[in-house]
Amino acid sequence: MRGGTSKGVFFRLQDLPRAARQPGAARDALLLRVIGSPDPYGKQIDGMGGATSSTSKVVILSPSTRAGHDVDYLFGQVAIDSAFVDWSGNCGNLSAAVGPFAISNGLVDTALVPRDGIARVRIWQANIGKTIIAHVPMRNGAVQETGDFELDGVTFAAAEIQIEFLDPADEGAGEGGALFPTGNLLDDLEVPGVGTFKATLIDAGIPTIFIQAQALGYTGTELQDAINSDAAALARFERIRSYGALRMGLISHPDEAVARQHTPKLAIVAAPASYVASSGKPVAAEDIDLLVRAMSMGKLHHAMMGTAAVAVGAAAAIPGTVVNQAAGGGQRQAVRFGHPSGTLRVGAEALQRDGQWTVGKAVMSRSARVLMEGWVRVPQDIF
Repeated sequence: MRGGTSKGVFFRLQDLPRAARQPGAARDALLLRVIGSPDPYGKQIDGMGGATSSTSKVVILSPSTRAGHDVDYLFGQVAIDSAFVDWSGNCGNLSAAVGPFAISNGLVDTALVPRDGIARVRIWQANIGKTIIAHVPMRNGAVQETGDFELDGVTFAAAEIQIEFLDPADEGAGEGGALFPTGNLLDDLEVPGVGTFKATLIDAGIPTIFIQAQALGYTGTELQDAINSDAAALARFERIRSYGALRMGLISHPDEAVARQHTPKLAIVAAPASYVASSGKPVAAEDIDLLVRAMSMGKLHHAMMGTAAVAVGAAAAIPGTVVNQAAGGGQRQAVRFGHPSGTLRVGAEALQRDGQWTVGKAVMSRSARVLMEGWVRVPQDIF
């Protein structure tokens, strides 16, 4: 399925081989082979992956065992060139496909799904222990996929699916509480061999490190090739990400970041500026609040990860963060930012209680579509 600007292979838990229905080596081995990893050529020719972080993904769904929810959603980010499946976070883009899949595959009580209108699917995101609400359009008893909603980074228009990420901050994170693991809106992040940078370290949607683009010598208007073709730049970004993960308390030594590629994310931000997106579409400075470029699995993302967009929205809503400063300051409930493929709007409800900031929910629109359904074949001897 495609969900937002990502795509992945979706399974019902009950359809997996018995040995792979539980977390562990057998499950990981199966999913690696399905996707075609590890592939030293970086192409995933012998599997279902698309050789990018946006297309090397798997999802496992089952009827929810949690009260007040319809479906349990487990996400795996599959490494391309190593034998590793990262279960440490969520995929916000593929979250948009969970509701449609759950409805179409009998995981949601039919009494709760209207024949026409909007179905409200209550999703338990098992990786991070959070609730997501998907508002899925229905027509004649089936999920409506076609429509006129356009999403930059996706070629064709489709039906709009609104996604609500409820209480997106990690309740157990760090010394500073849920939203800011260090307790600060702004930190001096020291990265040996690289420099010290003003950074906002936030855990909303997904743990994310935000740094000013200018501090790293960028404008914030860069497209993928400008960064992904520069091996030294990629190494520098990864070193910053490693020390940011350490500062956030996600790892105990920078070397551990290599086994935790999916989280945290690293993004650079800048004030609005006009540029031409990767599709050739012009983006005018007056149409956006700020610029964001985000790294995913060691490369600059072609658009924006959905979970990182939640982090953008949350940080933009809180005065004093690097993101809020790039957006011009002040408190806001929504922000539109420019990314390599175009623009994206995300809303966030931020409140300050007893000196601590909290985010009640973040909201964005995505779309989703079934690309194919059937059987995927793997060799018998993989586990």
